[in-house]
This record gives sequence, C-alpha cells and structure tokens, in this order.
Amino acid sequence: MFCCLLLLLSLAVPNLLAQDSCLLRGMPGIPGHPGRDGRDGLKGEKGEPGSLTHVGSRLKGERGDPGPEGFVGKRGASGEPGQPGPQGTKGLPGEEGEPGYAGVPARAAFSVALGTSEYPDRASVIRFTKVFTNLHNDYNTQSGRFRCRVPGTYYFVYHASIDNNLCVKMKLDDTVLASFCDHRSKRRQVTSGGLAVRMFRDQEVFLETTDYRGMRGQRFGYSVFSGFLLEAH
Repeated sequence: MFCCLLLLLSLAVPNLLAQDSCLLRGMPGIPGHPGRDGRDGLKGEKGEPGSLTHVGSRLKGERGDPGPEGFVGKRGASGEPGQPGPQGTKGLPGEEGEPGYAGVPARAAFSVALGTSEYPDRASVIRFTKVFTNLHNDYNTQSGRFRCRVPGTYYFVYHASIDNNLCVKMKLDDTVLASFCDHRSKRRQVTSGGLAVRMFRDQEVFLETTDYRGMRGQRFGYSVFSGFLLEAH
C-alpha cells in the first residue's frame, strides 16, 4: 500500500512542477550583441553576356520647337552702289496744261450794270445784265458770275446807287471773301467796295444779296460791278 502511494506521488509531482513553471514565466531578456562577420563566400560562376537595348544620352533626340524671334540687330554698313538698272517704261501722258499766250499779253476785264430799277431778289446772286465791257464773255449775264479763264490775280469792285439799306457778299465759288454793308442816311446815296483776289482756272466770283438789298439800276444812278486781271500766273 505504501509503495503504491509513493508511486502515485512520483508521477504527480513532476506534472505539478511543470504547471507551476508555465504560470511563473519571466520577462524577455536583453538582445545579445551582433555576431562577427562570416567568412567570404566562394566566387560565383560567370554570368551570361548582356544585350545593348538602349543607350541613354548618346542617342540624338527629336528636333525642338523654334525659339522666339530675337531683337532686330543694328543696321550694317552700306554696301557698294550697284549698277544702274534698265530704263523704265514710258509713263502715261500728263494732264493738258493751261493755254499759253505766246507774245500776246493775257487780258480779262468786264464792267456790267443792273438793268432794272427793281431790287434784286433776297439772298441770291445779283445779275448785272447791262454790259459795258466783257472781254471773251468771261462774265455771264445769265448766271451773274465771272468765270476765270486766265489764272492770276484780279481786282473786283462794285459801285451801288442805294435808296435803302444794303449788304452784299463777294464770294469765290462757295467761299465768302468779304461782306459790304451800308445803311442809308440820305434819300439816295452811293456805296462801293472792292477786293483783289487770286483765282485759278474755272473758279467763279460773284456778288450775293442778304436781307438788305436796296440797290437799283437806273439811268441816273447805275449800280455797277467790274473786274480785271492784274497779273497772270
């Protein structure tokens, strides 16, 4: 019997000690120092030769885009003069010039008068219809205008017999050259005005009324318009 108890205890004690050792496991220890380098290994076998598949910077790249245009440089020195070029083609004929007066002095003059005792129309060209002098008919009695035939400097003058207020404008084409006004202070009086004018061919000079048009054409008191060439150009 005693022997059996000893046998049981001998079998149970190791098991109990094993369980206690699992329950009483300690903290992990500090890592050890690195070990020494091992010896060099044996030299390996020679590898297979490689193939050339790409060369980096040695290959030529694609052409880039053009850069921006640079600043204009300084003008260089002039070259040697070249040889004269061939003669050009003949040009077109020019416009016809003014007629000449070989050996004959140019002349232009007129003196005309109102042919009626009625006042001229308001704001209209004054038509002088009674002719004293009219070289080459340069003054048109129908239109009341003098047309320049000989370019040059002319002198124009008018003398008016008035019995009421009068204002007239001397015009060159559509340009007013001067205005002449006279307000009646007596029953009848005379007024005048003149101007030197430079004219070109086909320009026209004439007198034009305003609201004041008190000039008449009568045998005892003519109203006269005259003009003549001072110097041809």
